[in-house]
Amino acid sequence: MRFNFCHFRGSYIQKTTKMEQRNDHIQDLQNVSAEEGIKILVAQYKEPLYWYIRRMVVSHDDTDDVLQETFIRAYRSWKTFRGESGIKRWLYRIATNESLRLIEKRKSDYVSPLDSAAQAQADTYIDYSDTMAVNFQKALQTLPEKQRAVFTLRYYDEMDYDDIAEVAEMSVQSAKTNYSYATKKIKEFMIKNI
Repeated sequence: MRFNFCHFRGSYIQKTTKMEQRNDHIQDLQNVSAEEGIKILVAQYKEPLYWYIRRMVVSHDDTDDVLQETFIRAYRSWKTFRGESGIKRWLYRIATNESLRLIEKRKSDYVSPLDSAAQAQADTYIDYSDTMAVNFQKALQTLPEKQRAVFTLRYYDEMDYDDIAEVAEMSVQSAKTNYSYATKKIKEFMIKNI
């Protein structure tokens, strides 16, 4: 049975593409104050970072906490940012590290990935009348954290493997391998749970 992931992307892709078109103008932000720069970054990246983090940590409240911490860390390190990797990569790396830090912290209060997906029901994150979408989110939550990050960056945010490697702090080949394994695991989960 062939499984097609395109069903789950939604209109977010259009928003990401518009963000990419504006990313070139952001490189000039190093010439502004940290306060002004962060205001601009929050305006431009708040929504895409929110959804990236949300797919990682599931809960709306946790997502808000991680998003806030992401921008706080960006603000604190504003003067040391050299711009070599680009602002988008830099912000996504901070968001990834903060998401993984929260997930690691939560492991001490062990919640299974399926419980995590069930917890999302309290939020309006998923259309629960669409069983395929629910199963897709459950499948995403069963992935190891790094694979989930790589899959989310590639699938939803349409990052290329060079960007993913930079954000996830791994080689390009590792990013490709992680994406391939994640895709295979999600397909297997979906086929098993149809």
